[in-house]
Amino acid sequence: MERVWSLTNNYTTNLPRPEYPRPDFVRTADSWLNLNGKWEFEFDDEKSGQDANWQNRRHFEQEINVPFAFQSKLSGIGDPNLHDHLWYAREFELPENWAGSGKRFLLNFGAVDYFCQIWVNGRKIGEHQGGHVPFYFDISDVVKTGEPNRVVVYVEDTQSKFQPRGKQYWKLTSEHCFYTRTSGIWQTVWLEAVPEIYLSRLQVQTDIDKGELDLAIEAHGSLPQGEIYWLKAEISFEGASVWEGVFGLFHEEIASITPRFMGRVVLPDAKLWSPENPNLYDLSLTLCKGTEAVDRVESYFGMRKISSENGKIFLNNQPYYLRLILDQGYFPEGLLTAPSDADLKHDIEMTKAFGFNGARKHQKIEDPRWLYWADKLGLLVWGEMPSAYEWSPEAERPFISEWLQTIVRDYNHPCVMTWVPFNESWGIGQIAQESGQQTFVKKVVALTRDLDKTRLVVDNDGWEHLGEEHSDLLTIHDYTAEGKHLVERYAQFGRDGHEALLPLVSERPILLPSSRYRGEPIIFSEFGGISLIPANKFGESQQQGDWGYSNADDSQRLIDQYRGLIEALNHLGFSAGFCYTQLTDVEQEVNGLLTYDRRPKVDPAIIADINLILSNLFERKQIA
Repeated sequence: MERVWSLTNNYTTNLPRPEYPRPDFVRTADSWLNLNGKWEFEFDDEKSGQDANWQNRRHFEQEINVPFAFQSKLSGIGDPNLHDHLWYAREFELPENWAGSGKRFLLNFGAVDYFCQIWVNGRKIGEHQGGHVPFYFDISDVVKTGEPNRVVVYVEDTQSKFQPRGKQYWKLTSEHCFYTRTSGIWQTVWLEAVPEIYLSRLQVQTDIDKGELDLAIEAHGSLPQGEIYWLKAEISFEGASVWEGVFGLFHEEIASITPRFMGRVVLPDAKLWSPENPNLYDLSLTLCKGTEAVDRVESYFGMRKISSENGKIFLNNQPYYLRLILDQGYFPEGLLTAPSDADLKHDIEMTKAFGFNGARKHQKIEDPRWLYWADKLGLLVWGEMPSAYEWSPEAERPFISEWLQTIVRDYNHPCVMTWVPFNESWGIGQIAQESGQQTFVKKVVALTRDLDKTRLVVDNDGWEHLGEEHSDLLTIHDYTAEGKHLVERYAQFGRDGHEALLPLVSERPILLPSSRYRGEPIIFSEFGGISLIPANKFGESQQQGDWGYSNADDSQRLIDQYRGLIEALNHLGFSAGFCYTQLTDVEQEVNGLLTYDRRPKVDPAIIADINLILSNLFERKQIA
């Protein structure tokens, strides 16, 4: 089945990121057209585009390599300066076999940061706000067959602190833990040919206790009166069929509005998914009208369960100790966009080589291809919303909208175990004093839980938690450099377990004064951050501005310091896991176990031994 998930099509030659971009909802190779590659491009620093009717211009002055942002080297531009208003354009022709097919044509964007408007053949087809989630438009009524079509995209990406931006710095030059911006199109653009009524969404919910899964499948389009539509589902494991069945329409009286098919599948003796055994089932869905197959998509799922109780995290009903790595998903030549699918896979392979069983994808809604590789190779994932840096009532709506779209997009990935809408009070800096900010966090947590009851939720990762009612985990960010000092800071809490004994971190309380600790699992979700600058960092020595939370002179010192921190957690004995900062260097932040260009600073096997031996001792203590 590997050919399905790495699917490219016959029209894709020598394009960047040619693989099918939506790996959990795949259509066949002859039904999609990759629109990556060379686009016309122009900066509009005077913001004159709308007045000058740029959407009808026949040529823009520059050229850009989509899907890479203009700030990146791989874009062919590599301009780090502030340009808030951008224009893109390109022409495309529909494949010959699409002409006269009775199909509808969907123009898809993986992600465009931050606000955009789109025209096709001079007609505006829509706009979208939100820099990290996919969207599409039906362009069937404006596209032409047998001749070129022109698509024009206008993008506005300001330096507003009210805008969810993650680690993209709002100032010109990156510094400390903030990095070069990624503006405009930064994930794959593609065209899809679908029937008049087509499958549009899948939700898979597994229940390992009952050996069941519930499937909810939505279709798009109005069903004609008297037509009989039904759905065929086929499930296989390692190429062998394990279940086949059919689903009828759910709520036929509203089928003309939102055709929906729902059904329950029983899988006795199901193979469970875990980082150690990432078992995946293949799922094929076929929409049928009478005896005719109308639409077909391929997907997959994993049978697994995440829960917490009595200060422990459970995976598939077994106590499970988390060994996470902080992963920011930046690349030297592509910034937020990985140069290739292989680069995404390699990061996960290296994470596992270091002995980690999960990653906290920090301040980035990652490319779905990365989540696919986490599913396939076996890696637990914390999904985190990129932060804004100022709060207002008006800024809440776009934040919530984009966050909920993220949960919907990634719901079916078995690797995702935890949702993190806020980090370190970024964008809610007065949460301790402002009731409006507390209400905002509570609202986001409640909406997250309403949308997904199968995963854990962290309210505000790192400190200033609202308590158990609003957070399933108590997470702590503490960059104490030496293990012995970490033990000293938390020894009293380890003995007595009272929230008043928790130290301040970054001069903020771990729990808000009005909150209480009631035994939820404790995770050191940021710690370590040991910097080591190899002599051949990009062929150069240390640069001004390079930094880490603590410093190691050589590889052995990094190993010793890392071992001391892990031993400290083992000695304290009250945490359910950790997240070490971090997998790779990012620009001037040089505390990665890998350099920015992915060269190991230490032997991964040594770190893996520390992780596996010491944390396994801790895990046995937890189980006991």
